[in-house]
Amino acid sequence: MDVPTRIRELQDLLQKASIAYYVWDQPILPDSVYDALYRELVDLENQFPAARVPWSPTQRVGEKPATGFVAVQHRLPLYSLENAFDQGELTQWRERWQRVVGVSGDPGYVCELKIDGSALALTYVKGELVRGATRGDGLMGEDVTANVRTIRSIPLRLLVDNPPPVVEIRGEAYLSFAELERINAQRCLAGEAPFANPRNCAAGSLRHLDSRVVAQRRLGFFAYTLHWPEGWGGGDPPTRQWQVLQILRQWGLPTNPHSQFCQSLAEVWGFYQHWQTRRARLPYATDGVVVKIDPLGMQEEVGFGHKFPRWAVALKYPAEEVPTQILGITASVGRTGAVTPVAELQPVNVAGTTVSRASLHNADRLAELDIHLGDTVIVRKAGEIIPEIVAVIPDLRPPQATPYRLPSQCPECQTPLVRSAAEAVTRCPNRRCPARIRGSLEHWGQCLEIEGLGEALARQLVEQGVRSIPDLYRLGLEDLTALERMGPKSSQNLLQALEQSKQQPWSRILYGLGIPHVGQVTAQTLATHFPTPEDLLAAQEADIAQIYGLGSAVAQAVIAWLQDNPGIFADLRAVGFPLQTVPTENVSRALAGKKLVITGSLTQFSRTEIKAWIEARGGKVTSTVTKQTDYVVVGADPGSKLDKARALGIPILDEAGLLALDRV
Repeated sequence: MDVPTRIRELQDLLQKASIAYYVWDQPILPDSVYDALYRELVDLENQFPAARVPWSPTQRVGEKPATGFVAVQHRLPLYSLENAFDQGELTQWRERWQRVVGVSGDPGYVCELKIDGSALALTYVKGELVRGATRGDGLMGEDVTANVRTIRSIPLRLLVDNPPPVVEIRGEAYLSFAELERINAQRCLAGEAPFANPRNCAAGSLRHLDSRVVAQRRLGFFAYTLHWPEGWGGGDPPTRQWQVLQILRQWGLPTNPHSQFCQSLAEVWGFYQHWQTRRARLPYATDGVVVKIDPLGMQEEVGFGHKFPRWAVALKYPAEEVPTQILGITASVGRTGAVTPVAELQPVNVAGTTVSRASLHNADRLAELDIHLGDTVIVRKAGEIIPEIVAVIPDLRPPQATPYRLPSQCPECQTPLVRSAAEAVTRCPNRRCPARIRGSLEHWGQCLEIEGLGEALARQLVEQGVRSIPDLYRLGLEDLTALERMGPKSSQNLLQALEQSKQQPWSRILYGLGIPHVGQVTAQTLATHFPTPEDLLAAQEADIAQIYGLGSAVAQAVIAWLQDNPGIFADLRAVGFPLQTVPTENVSRALAGKKLVITGSLTQFSRTEIKAWIEARGGKVTSTVTKQTDYVVVGADPGSKLDKARALGIPILDEAGLLALDRV
């Protein structure tokens, strides 16, 4: 046998052995045999480096540390999940999505243990792993491919004979309790601080600059979804989430072995209760159960809300609760004027981290808890992330303790506070309030990636007279160097960062302005439908409310904010933001509320262009043909979607027919 052939056989065999060991838990080679063959492969690849391929088992660990991580845009956003904490909230989740699609009953659900780790998005090109990225903010993550390649349970090449051109697979990287204990023991011996919990160690490992260190930490991985490539002829696309899990395992990716299909919500609750105590026996951390609607077509119909997919929910287990004492309470004023009481606590460890502050939310929550200064309270982490006070222990209340009430005047500007009958929040109505300005500057700096514009600098800038976002861009070198800890170099760097921020896209600017209810995803949606400030200023509330994924609450907030800030876009242009008007056609709303499916190759549009064209006219492009589909647009070489449309009697259009709808 020639050496290149031997190398290829060893590469194939060792990859299969890794998948059998780490994914299927069915070893096909004794460890000693694997090690011997691995050493042989290393020797042969060193002799014939041209035969070394990126997916070879020898290529998992890099040779030198990286210098940093590159930000990458996700192909599709990585949404977080809405939480439910009891059976009633689980039922409410079902009622909400049922109202969206107008159905009743249970379509079947897939339950997967919610692994307490760090989300990853894996991209495979022609079956080979080319990128691993962290979740980041859901839209942008960090390229951590070198570290992902060290995770033995992630195949470097998919077990697919006819791999898709591009496919993205998502899952959770995690660390076992045993590994955390081993790592922390080593860190203590080295005089380093131990990791608080497996999640922190997993997240920190993925962002470690030396993949050799990451390889030593033995991270694990569970895959939970994939985005089926449109038009790929590698088999029939899955129609159910349960099928997705089977396909992932067939391709060589590990899925959680305790996942279960449930016919009803009652079965879901039974699964949740089953694991509530048994999860303590698992070798890794879990904090709940992820419940997903099983039919993918129904997932498509149910869609997404402002922040979460409506078709899934995280049913969380009760958080760890511990007692501590309130040392004091301060009223914090945010960028929207919301006044939030914040309890200063005797530091206490909750779910692996030290908690010294907790929000008390609003006046209603203060009254509900009957909070007194000096009270002993029970603290937990809501969703195991945000500290919250859940109860007071009255028997431990000091004799002279006094109840806490929100102040009647803003603690920053002494303006009388107001509270609308329509909301629970108490606000400072003064748009010139220093706290509100500070908050808006900090938010702007984060959203537009202005390095150096943080809390401390924002406070100094407001003290020196900065009163708005455009004021930032009127600062000179002398203004900045006069500030504390702002030398010539740091001041020049900030000026440069401010100048670069003027090239940020329109959607980022909308996000950075801090409009209520407008996060990153909503800002992108608004920018797509209103590509210039003039378009947005001319919009009516109804124009915004009818956009898929927005609704009346967002529309009211946007219109109210624009009315309160009438000159903001002119001011931004005056300080150098291009905000150039892009010529746009007079777009009709001929497809408002319609659902369309595209199949086959189009001649006049790319897939991205046709999707934007349809959405600009109020329509929505979905990937699955159902009874709720209004039109199927057919190009050359259509797939099975055309047959399904005919069977369901759904109107079929070619490109000319689609364009004709715009003229009706």
